[in-house]
Amino acid sequence: MAQWLPWRKKEPAPEVQVPSVTEAAGKGEKGQQETTLERQASWQRGLSRLRQALVAPLDRLVGGPPLSEEVFTTLEEALLSADVGVQTTTDLISRLRERCRYEESTDAGSLKQYLKEEILAVLQRLKNPSLIGSARPWVILVVGVNGVGKTTSIAKLAARFSREQKKVLLVAADTFRAAAIEQLEVWAGRLSIDLIKHQSGASPAAVAFDGVRAAIARGVDIVIIDTAGRLHTKTPLMEELKKVYRVIAKELPGAPHETLLVLDASTGQNAFLQARTFQQALPLSGAILAKMDGSAKGGVILSVIDGLRVPIRCIGMGEKVEDLQDFAAADFVAALFAPAEISLDI
Repeated sequence: MAQWLPWRKKEPAPEVQVPSVTEAAGKGEKGQQETTLERQASWQRGLSRLRQALVAPLDRLVGGPPLSEEVFTTLEEALLSADVGVQTTTDLISRLRERCRYEESTDAGSLKQYLKEEILAVLQRLKNPSLIGSARPWVILVVGVNGVGKTTSIAKLAARFSREQKKVLLVAADTFRAAAIEQLEVWAGRLSIDLIKHQSGASPAAVAFDGVRAAIARGVDIVIIDTAGRLHTKTPLMEELKKVYRVIAKELPGAPHETLLVLDASTGQNAFLQARTFQQALPLSGAILAKMDGSAKGGVILSVIDGLRVPIRCIGMGEKVEDLQDFAAADFVAALFAPAEISLDI
């Protein structure tokens, strides 16, 4: 965690709030209002189980007895149950204890506000630039283990870039499973996007090589390369992934421009272990946290940022193609700590 700095008394940090429907309705154009409200509602719904695990225990203490060891124990248990992780939880509790002493706070309401601000500080620690830079073609290599939602996340990214009027090329470099190639081919057809593929069992590096060459020849804006869902404990498969990376870099200097790791938020700290292993093999530029909606273990997002210094680029808040959204720390915290009485109806 970052070094603790004293907070000024009588100058509390600003409250992170979710605007009510009536507040938001009076601002901006109607279409913008609806988009903002829909996003707020989507994030609040998606984080409902995490909010229940992490914030609800503190809510039950607000207005109760003064701060005590029991209150901090309850908070620690809530953080661990949300899969925030032992080290990050320990650091957060330590900072909160020190802050309560410094501010001379004695109630759970203050502790909840401090927790909100400390979580926001962790989530804002890393810069989160745009997924797309100026180079063309812009190459995105997507990695992850089986079953985390990798191919679906790729399809959602491709759909998003297509809506932005960018020319996209998909590359099916997961040649270990014929079904993986077929799945990506189905998505390419639905989205009317070109696909580069070889036969099942072909060299993944060769497919990636052909994909990059085709992207250059066709004047593609963005090429997204799928890879086999590798168990992070299987060394030979990780070595094959390194080879794919080297081949791409040799064919197009500076590429891959993004190496994104897809994680399943519902697996909690197992996702953190996966991220650590992939980080040892590849220079990860960011992570996509899929299946955040409905997960009570989404606290792992703090571990990935705090423990591995890997930024979260997108989070999956539903099954629709538009439900893969850019991660925004302030929106995340606002939705996580949203008052229960705020309506989610649009």
